[in-house]
Amino acid sequence: MKNRGTFLLMFLVLFVVSKSALGQNDERPNIIFLLSDDQTSVATGCYGNDQVKTPNMDQLAKDGVLFLNHYNTTSICMASRANILTGMYEYKTGCNFMHGDLAVDKFENSYPVLLKDAGYFTGFAGKVGFVLEETETEKIEDGLPVGYFDKWGGGPGQTIYETAKNPTIKEYAKEYPHSTRAYGAWAGDFIKEAKSSGKPFCMSISFKAPHLPFTPDPFFDEVYEGQTYKKPDNYGVENATHLAPQAKSGRQYNSYDFWRASEESYQEAIRKYNQLIHGVDYAIGMIRKSLAEQGVDKNTIIIFTSDNGYSCGAHNLGGKVLPYEEASRSPFIIYDPRTPESQRGVQRKMVTANIDMAPTILTYAGIAIPKNMDGENLVPLVEKEKGIKRDHIALTNMWGNDEIQALTVVTEDYKYIYWQYTDDRMQPTEELFHISKDKLEMHNLAQDGAYKTTLTKMRKLYDARYKSMVKDGMKANDYAKYAVLFDRKAPESLKKQYRTLNYEQLLKQEAEDRKNKNIHKK
Repeated sequence: MKNRGTFLLMFLVLFVVSKSALGQNDERPNIIFLLSDDQTSVATGCYGNDQVKTPNMDQLAKDGVLFLNHYNTTSICMASRANILTGMYEYKTGCNFMHGDLAVDKFENSYPVLLKDAGYFTGFAGKVGFVLEETETEKIEDGLPVGYFDKWGGGPGQTIYETAKNPTIKEYAKEYPHSTRAYGAWAGDFIKEAKSSGKPFCMSISFKAPHLPFTPDPFFDEVYEGQTYKKPDNYGVENATHLAPQAKSGRQYNSYDFWRASEESYQEAIRKYNQLIHGVDYAIGMIRKSLAEQGVDKNTIIIFTSDNGYSCGAHNLGGKVLPYEEASRSPFIIYDPRTPESQRGVQRKMVTANIDMAPTILTYAGIAIPKNMDGENLVPLVEKEKGIKRDHIALTNMWGNDEIQALTVVTEDYKYIYWQYTDDRMQPTEELFHISKDKLEMHNLAQDGAYKTTLTKMRKLYDARYKSMVKDGMKANDYAKYAVLFDRKAPESLKKQYRTLNYEQLLKQEAEDRKNKNIHKK
């Protein structure tokens, strides 16, 4: 009997150990990361916009923490998504249009790969937004990281709003013909499968909405039917006279005519844009409902943000890219159901950035943050108003015509932009905005004597960030040139050697590309 008792005890110990090894007793939190595309923070109800309907985003903010000053360190999808995954600035990822694809070794140090290696059940759906460099591995299919996830619902390029045209989610097309709700349905199936795995899970969904073309889900046509929108006070060309000439030299100022073609055109564009965002909001509701139905809502952290903002006609601008508020800021919410009531529904003013996503997610999962990551772990900031020490973040634009490429530093109160480009039309220009009082950026204070001390301080932050970029930035993928271009003290004779294409040259090149494409078609 004694031997039999010893045998049973050993059996029970082995059973518990094996069960734990399978992750079935793993109490680490589940993590959901949700990313919209081109959503500016001011297009969200919880940021004070009473012209939009985003009830699920607003509820998420009431249940969690709303970050009031969240920026994308590069406001363009390809670079921003690489920044989010790796926790690094673009000058370290080396990934953006006109520069290069994301290196596999950098992706393998991203949050979803690290979580999977640590025993999480992982899934991805939606727009990837970049491709991985060619390498010998079965985990990559057509440049996409398919094999790095347990469940895959992603797609190449921009993906397509029509569900049936996205192979990895086409099974949802009959019930959900628009991809936004289809991703909500995909998420529900993922949550069921993840629960059955016995492991904690990490699900990342990158919606196409509200990216162009503005093709909203007809399911929501009644939401904004008959509504007329009031334009923001910084809308239009008359509110752009104070901007640097560099900012007005690119497609952001000279294209996107639908925002200013007519009142009717503006109203149609903003309605469709908001309706697309409402679709994302609805999908968030679908996901929260699925969590509750599967009984995993009490241990699932939800993080919601966007890859960049969108100008929507502010300062006569369309698109993103530029470091102004509408284009660089996005909504950002963290909801952790395990936090006490006193830490819910709170707001944080400290500046946060897309590079903070990876370190924060890793911390929630109990995984050490790699030293190469530039972002901050925001968990202490969730818990306490001054939970982290940060005096600024940097915004970079290293894409597009030469004129608009710039380095910017942002604090909780101020933004300093150094527009480095010069030619016979313009000189290097400084912009200083008191953004805590002037969110619409209507007053450039760089030449205001009353702000001389502040300007000096912001220049010092800029120079420190510039030195960090020179020290840590890659030399490959044409990034070495920014050690010269972003140097406030470098002579134009030196900078001229690193120019590529000004706006006029860019237009000519694009026209030639279109011509060659048409010839090829014939």
